[in-house]
Amino acid sequence: MGALLGGMFSAQPPGPPPPPRGLLQATPGIPRTSHSTLVDELASSFEPCFASLVSQDYVNSTDQEEIPTGVDQCIQKFLDIVRQTVCFVLPKRLQLPVQKPEQVIKEDVSELRNELQRKDALVQKHLTKRRHWQQVLEDINMQPKKPADIPQGSLAYLEQASANIPAPMKQT
Repeated sequence: MGALLGGMFSAQPPGPPPPPRGLLQATPGIPRTSHSTLVDELASSFEPCFASLVSQDYVNSTDQEEIPTGVDQCIQKFLDIVRQTVCFVLPKRLQLPVQKPEQVIKEDVSELRNELQRKDALVQKHLTKRRHWQQVLEDINMQPKKPADIPQGSLAYLEQASANIPAPMKQT
């Protein structure tokens, strides 16, 4: 039915729709090598961007205008291929909830599980810290205090109290 309506309202002839353009097929207007994919081109366009940052050619270059121009060209090519990749992936991502709603539910469940695991780990971390400080407080409270040990005056009391505080642990 969709193919019939597609033929009525567009310049496409009635019949089955053309096969979708994939990552292995060339994008119109963009020259590609015979076996390149969009992902391959993305990777190959990133390599010169990274190489331009660490290349000795740019470090030893005497023409200071050449360096930004070369880097800008590499980055611009990379950004163009990123845009092409986004243009390919986005429609597929928008069709997914319609074509496979169970996949969306699986992704949501997976995200919720990951969030629960992250929060459980955080709770365990806080419980460990709480147990540590509870033990420190118990150790301080369990020390017997004789009436002669209690110093007179606020300054003496602070000195005595600070002597009971354990030294901070070194983190490695």
